[in-house]
Amino acid sequence: MREASIHPTAVVHPGAQLGADVTIGAYSIVEEHVAIGDDTWIGPHVVIKGHTRIGGNNRIFQFCSLGDEPQDKKYKGEPTRLEIGERNTIREFCTFNRGTAQGAGVTRLGNDNFVMAYVHLAHDCHVGNFTTFTNNASLAGHVQVGDYAGLGGFTSVHQFVRVGAYSFTGLGTVLTQDLPPYLLAAGNPAMPYGLNWRELKRRGFSESTIRALKSAYKLVYRSGLALKEAEAQLMQLAGDTPSVQRFLDFISVRGRGIIR
Repeated sequence: MREASIHPTAVVHPGAQLGADVTIGAYSIVEEHVAIGDDTWIGPHVVIKGHTRIGGNNRIFQFCSLGDEPQDKKYKGEPTRLEIGERNTIREFCTFNRGTAQGAGVTRLGNDNFVMAYVHLAHDCHVGNFTTFTNNASLAGHVQVGDYAGLGGFTSVHQFVRVGAYSFTGLGTVLTQDLPPYLLAAGNPAMPYGLNWRELKRRGFSESTIRALKSAYKLVYRSGLALKEAEAQLMQLAGDTPSVQRFLDFISVRGRGIIR
C-alpha cells in the first residue's frame, strides 16, 4: 500500500482517512471526520474540517478552507457534509461550506471542475461536472450549477438560483433569477445575450441541434410571447431535439423565474 506523504508541520487527526499517495502540505490541518481519496494533493496552509469527503486525483491549493460551518444563523452544529468528487482543481483561498439540516444536508462539487482563486460555495450548493469558476465567483446557499457551466470573474449568484448546463456569465454578473441552459448572460441584474454557441460547438453539439436551440432562444427571448405561450410552441420543437427538451424542462420550473 502506498502511504500518504504528510509534511512534518501539518496537523492530521489520527481518525482522518487518507488514501494512497495523498500529499498534505506544510501547516495544513485535516480534522477527524475527513476522508481524502487516492492521489489527491493538498497544498500548504489548507484547512479541511467537518464531515468532508474528497475523492481522488484532486489538487487543492494553499489557503483554502473546506468543510467549515455554514454561514447560516439556523445552523446548530448538526453533522452536515461537504462532498468533493474527483479530478478537481481548487485554487487559492477558496471557501466551501458544508450543508444545513434545513437544506439538503450536503454541499456537493462533482468531478473535473476547474475552480479558480477566491471562489465561495455556500451551504447546500450542488455543482455538477466540468464547470469553470473564474476568480471571485460566489454562490449563495442552495444554488444549483449544471455541467459545463462557466461563471465569469466576480459573478454573484443569489440563493436558490439555478445555473443551467453549458451556460456562461460575463465579468461581474449578478444572477438573482435562474439562468437557463446554453445561454450567455451578463450585467447587474443579469440579462440574456444569446446562445453560448461556441461552447456548444466545442462540446460536439451538431449544427442541427444548435439551430434548434437558437430557434428555442428566439421563441422565449425575441418573439414577444408570454412565457406560457412560448413554452407551448417549444413543446413541438422539443419533440425532435432532446437538448431543446432539456431547455424546456428547465424553464418550466417556476422557482425564482428565469432571467428575461
